[in-house]
Amino acid sequence: MRALLAVMLLLCAGVAQAAIDTYEFNDEATRERFTALAAELRCPKCQNQNIADSNSPIAKDLRDELHRMLETGASDDEIVDFMVTRYGEFVLYRPRMSNQTYLLWYGPAALLVIGIVVVLVVSGKRKSKAGAKGDSGLSEQEQQRLDELLKQDKDQ
Repeated sequence: MRALLAVMLLLCAGVAQAAIDTYEFNDEATRERFTALAAELRCPKCQNQNIADSNSPIAKDLRDELHRMLETGASDDEIVDFMVTRYGEFVLYRPRMSNQTYLLWYGPAALLVIGIVVVLVVSGKRKSKAGAKGDSGLSEQEQQRLDELLKQDKDQ
């Protein structure tokens, strides 16, 4: 029984090992640029992970390419342009401002303004209806009946 358990643990240990990328950099500034760019670029395979956090093979390839480009002296803009050319705007967590992304950038603000206008219009209509009927919104007979009930309640 113990031998079977030991074999199972050994098999699981092979699955559980994680690959850790170690990159050598010429200076600390390059390491910081690598970290910032790896956090800024989205993994094309994963839904919501950057290439620094993703374990997918394509993310590893992108990290390797990023390291290679940094070592050759490419600027941040050149690296981002290369990645966008190759994988599209999806690879950026903060897409660039362009004709195709105006809705993405200004859509939430426009929806907020529309929502505020709708709330103001609806509340204005409710206030005008309440003002037309009286403050309570009750008919005259209902108001008299309510007054009688309240008077009876006070008397008791």
